[in-house]
Amino acid sequence: MKYFRRLHTPISGLVLVLATVIARTQAPVSSAGAEPGMTAAQIVSSMQDHNQARAAALKHFHSVRHYSVEYRGYSAKVAAQMEVEADYDAASGKTFHIVSQSGSKLLVDKVLKRLLESETDAQKQHSTDLTPANYSFRLAGEEDVAGRPAYILEVAPLTDNKYLYRGKIWVDAADFALARIEAEPAKNPSFWISSTAIHHRYEKTGSFWLPAQNESDTNVRVGGKAVLRIDYGKYEVMPSEPLVAGGN
Repeated sequence: MKYFRRLHTPISGLVLVLATVIARTQAPVSSAGAEPGMTAAQIVSSMQDHNQARAAALKHFHSVRHYSVEYRGYSAKVAAQMEVEADYDAASGKTFHIVSQSGSKLLVDKVLKRLLESETDAQKQHSTDLTPANYSFRLAGEEDVAGRPAYILEVAPLTDNKYLYRGKIWVDAADFALARIEAEPAKNPSFWISSTAIHHRYEKTGSFWLPAQNESDTNVRVGGKAVLRIDYGKYEVMPSEPLVAGGN
């Protein structure tokens, strides 16, 4: 029983940060192209404008996600999996339907299901938005992501908030869309965690950018490693026609 308590505490603490990364996802609409020599403030401002256009334009999406979590340590391995139908509706927000689950009941109940609950709750919190009100931004260069030019921004939280993170984000230079996150929790969510690395990737679906994959690696202070993976599957999105930032 002590073994399972040690396992549950660090992984479930990380759920708060991961839920924020997922729930605060924006899906900016297409832009005609990036302007040369932009500052970090201009990039962030353009990203916010596109996010607002998305909020007004995105009506619904549906996808089937695959979650898995695995812990290795003490010469033992514990794992769990869950398949979930995810729906977003502009009027009601996100809803989830668990299609199947397997593996450790502890990990299913205390980690995977809690992640769904936390993601739903995080939608309502503006104190975790990726904006100048919550983060500082520094332009660190440019780099291609999946063959598309992107700005690299270093982000650091302005408040001691357990839902925030620090690290780097990649912003698509043409669409001003969040394309990638490499980060760690700004505040250690548990004494039992020694380090956590969050790798989050987005892909363009039609005119929108939506989560594609997440992998979060947590090293446990008492020994062992936990890996959480999310595959977001293919999206059915409304509307499907091209959109213009700032348009109707």
